[in-house]
Amino acid sequence: MTPTTETMVGIGGAAESTDMVLNIGPQHPSTHGVLRLRLVLDGERITRAEPVIGYMHRGAEKLFEARDYRQIIMLANRHDWLSAFSNELGVVLAVERMLGMEVPTRAVWTRTLLAELNRVLNHLMFLGSYPLELGGITPIFYAFTEREKLQHVMEEVSGGRMHYMFNRVGGLKEDLPAGWTTRARAAVAEVRSRMDRLDDLVLGNEIFRGRTRGVGVLAPETVHAYGVSGPIARGSGVDFDLRRDEPYLGYGDLGDVLKVVTRKEGDCLARFECLLEQTHNSLDLADACLDRLTELPPGPINQRLPKVLKAPEGHTYAWTENPLGINGYYLVSKGEKTPYRLKLRSASYNNIQALTELLPGTLVADMVAILGSLFFVVGDIDK
Repeated sequence: MTPTTETMVGIGGAAESTDMVLNIGPQHPSTHGVLRLRLVLDGERITRAEPVIGYMHRGAEKLFEARDYRQIIMLANRHDWLSAFSNELGVVLAVERMLGMEVPTRAVWTRTLLAELNRVLNHLMFLGSYPLELGGITPIFYAFTEREKLQHVMEEVSGGRMHYMFNRVGGLKEDLPAGWTTRARAAVAEVRSRMDRLDDLVLGNEIFRGRTRGVGVLAPETVHAYGVSGPIARGSGVDFDLRRDEPYLGYGDLGDVLKVVTRKEGDCLARFECLLEQTHNSLDLADACLDRLTELPPGPINQRLPKVLKAPEGHTYAWTENPLGINGYYLVSKGEKTPYRLKLRSASYNNIQALTELLPGTLVADMVAILGSLFFVVGDIDK
């Protein structure tokens, strides 16, 4: 019998599938704030994704309990620093509801106008920064040029460029400056006349469309499961907007102007298109609000309040359609001058959870495209 020889051949790691854990962040990976993503990779493909949050946590919900009803506006103002006016608006609506307070008509329409101008400012930031994250630098210069036009009128009326602090329980801080509506109308018209630069420059770019079409498809079932809202949800065909479906402020009278923009594709391109078209509609809404303000007779802009403001015992929930999605405040009062509890439901917190469903199965190269298309502010996640 011929002797046989057995040879053991060791197979190295190169012949096996080896997972690698990659941390993106918590430095600033072209996002609006400090976020960390813990990715598990198989080669260049993501198999698991975990957003790690909390690096910007301010403890605002706990601080609410130690501030009176005038002071909490300042804390609520800051979690989404691109939507400061809308943040203020939600908390004063909650307090006014607890008090059973009716605000003057002039304050209602001015709030609606400023909320839509703030929405345009928010959207212009993302319309410029998202192409930048994909390698296109030019759109952000155009976006910031248009932002400055609106920032000037917002700064004139409130004194602030980012944190306006213009809402008050019972109305607004003060009436509009003389001639301000004319200047605001001119700014809106100027921004509208130049929006086609973003339309053509970004949507007409074949590289941008190639990087975003069919990438990061978010199913409507996932939208509902994670509580995703705003332009991201509407990009997946979820036709829901509080301004139309549960009107507040003056939106109930703007049904002929308000347009809820939706897409069915659910990809990065659909989300960008929703944001862009919604910006056009917000400019139309701003013009409609200016028309209403022009028709109103002179009158008060706020209610006189007692020196010490106390909300009656009870609880309420006020939600608004913020630029990034649904923003809600759950207010619990024990009849004191400070809230017993004020819980904040922010849009970005829910929206960013969808990354755990969106990223697995995609390539690392598509990760930034998907991340940027969720249009979030990290302060709005960490609160």
